[in-house]
Amino acid sequence: MESPISPNLGMALVRVTEAAALTAGRYMGLNKSDEADHYAAQAMADAFASIDIEGHVVIGEETKLGIHSPLDSGSVVGNGDGPEMDVVVDPVDGTRLLAMGHPDAIAVVGIAPRGSMWAPYPAVYMEKIVVDSEAADVLVPECMDAPAAWTLALIARAKKKKIRDLVVFILDRPRHYDLIDEIRAAGARVMARSQGDIAGALMAVSSNVNIDVMMGVGGISEGVISACAIKCMGGAMLGRLAPQTRDEHVAVQEANLDTQAILTCEELVRGCDIFFAATGITDGKLLSGVRYHGDWAESESMVLRCSTGTRRVIHAEHRLED
Repeated sequence: MESPISPNLGMALVRVTEAAALTAGRYMGLNKSDEADHYAAQAMADAFASIDIEGHVVIGEETKLGIHSPLDSGSVVGNGDGPEMDVVVDPVDGTRLLAMGHPDAIAVVGIAPRGSMWAPYPAVYMEKIVVDSEAADVLVPECMDAPAAWTLALIARAKKKKIRDLVVFILDRPRHYDLIDEIRAAGARVMARSQGDIAGALMAVSSNVNIDVMMGVGGISEGVISACAIKCMGGAMLGRLAPQTRDEHVAVQEANLDTQAILTCEELVRGCDIFFAATGITDGKLLSGVRYHGDWAESESMVLRCSTGTRRVIHAEHRLED
């Protein structure tokens, strides 16, 4: 008999993102991104041991970074005493942001029942467009190939704004330079960040942040994690495979993956038994970062549950061990 999914599972997941954030926060501004990610991943894996699930990591960061951790693809997390779940994690979304002390580095986890999540191994990158609930109905598959001006006009009309009032989040990468020029030519404004793919998607679906849409190519694991949060918050997302290197193109072709298929949020993560948790590592637009006070620390997290549409923001105080 299949184990039921606890309605409190999201609250349990916060302990996982808090553990990663409390560990990673010690590396803020030290320019040690690999070390921060390594120890945050270990802390996250250890914290999962107290969670009543049999969790299967469907997309690990080793696909993109080539660095192995206890959270690689195929790893099993949780204590095994509960339902089988798909798990996607990012112990530090924005490792360079953390390393340089920049805003919006966060620790995140998304989970859903086993078999719910899109996992196109060995693909690494995907195109994405993300909008909030106001513009969800106008985000149609045609937007993926349409000029940016056309898509932005649809979004602006849905949000009762002028295009010049829109702010677009996009990763500051050479692959996006033409798209950034296109967005600016359409009249919209741009927030270009060096990292923070998941944070950017969360900003785009959060009513209290001045970001209207996220566009561009980013990691698949980040895309699936983002889809968990977007579904919980009633937003919309489109995604499509976008191999970025010759090796990735070959791997995708050999795996018979469809690089033309455009997926919606419903196809990226199916069903409604979805939970998402994030904890701030550095201060940002989304969440306050970890603050240390000798033998205790403060953290701020958000927890989302799709089936109820609940969004909780949790301020926690933690007693620190020596």
